[in-house]
Amino acid sequence: MSEVYAVRRGLLRDRCAAVGSAAALVSRPANVRYLAGGAPPGAVLLLGPGGDVLISPRDPVGDPADGRTDDQLRVTPLPVSDGDPAVAAADLAGSSGAESLAVEEHHLTVARHRAMGSVAPRLRLADLGATVEQLRVVKDEEEIACLRIAAEITDQALGELLESILVGRTERHLALELERRLVDHGADGPAFATSVATGPNSGQGRHRPSDRRVEEGDFLSVCLGANYRGYRCEIGRTFVIGTTPADWQIELYDLVFAAQRAGREALVPGAAYRDVDRAARHLLDSAGHGGGLAPWTGHGVGLEIDEDPQLAPAAMGKLDACVPVTVEPGVHLPGRGGVRIDDTLVVRPEADGGPELLTITTKELLAL
Repeated sequence: MSEVYAVRRGLLRDRCAAVGSAAALVSRPANVRYLAGGAPPGAVLLLGPGGDVLISPRDPVGDPADGRTDDQLRVTPLPVSDGDPAVAAADLAGSSGAESLAVEEHHLTVARHRAMGSVAPRLRLADLGATVEQLRVVKDEEEIACLRIAAEITDQALGELLESILVGRTERHLALELERRLVDHGADGPAFATSVATGPNSGQGRHRPSDRRVEEGDFLSVCLGANYRGYRCEIGRTFVIGTTPADWQIELYDLVFAAQRAGREALVPGAAYRDVDRAARHLLDSAGHGGGLAPWTGHGVGLEIDEDPQLAPAAMGKLDACVPVTVEPGVHLPGRGGVRIDDTLVVRPEADGGPELLTITTKELLAL
């Protein structure tokens, strides 16, 4: 994998050179991991005239959750525990002869930016912008393999929960159990805070689990994902508890399922982000639910659970092949509950079979 990270750093170096900067400082954690393979929390990556160096607030301890740092990188722990790696990197860049340093202004605080300028006053600080995030959008096959394993772990954890007794248990208890099962099956941890919503809470996006207990006849909506080697997936499903679904539950479920299917079918290379959103949103809007819909239908996933691209009405851009995204429409009826269906897929051309579905837990409306 070392050559992969070297190629990524080379692409970033070329983009920086094109705008007149011979050095770059990457501080956003997901971007550091993308370019370095792994890094302790708080580490920054300096690409400079003196070579590439990972500056860390402490010695790496080999925590698997931190990833494995590229062997080609020089790792420099700070000599003092309260030092700022970003400030140390600016000092190093200035002393190495760099005239300008491209930095991630969207990640740095004003205080850190000022401190960097004070230690290297002759160093011009330029904005790197979202250059690394743009490089991360299209995944290579090794990244997609990690996402595939994360999805398998997530499906396993959810499948086991569905085989257990649910009535009488709280949303909070079920969420904790799901996160434990993710780790039991090999995840580094949950990709995000697991959401379990029952009854009138169901169908809400990213609902924070409460002490409400599962009751007969409830909708139960679950949203979870595994973090595997830094890569994060997402799945969301809705079920009915303990009885034959009511007519209104079947009708609402069928509507959201149709919208989710339309969104999935729109995932083709070259499709506009907004057109994917429109494919799913149109069905829900036409049924009278437009006012309560989420501002997006889906988003990219990878080293972060919510990254580019955004599948939203005003989003600009078009899908490329090998871009993993979620499609997650939902409807919540205040006081009654609702439905969310969420999958992680990889955009593939039609010649390769179309979008690759990573999360395969059934979308049939089950009565548990």
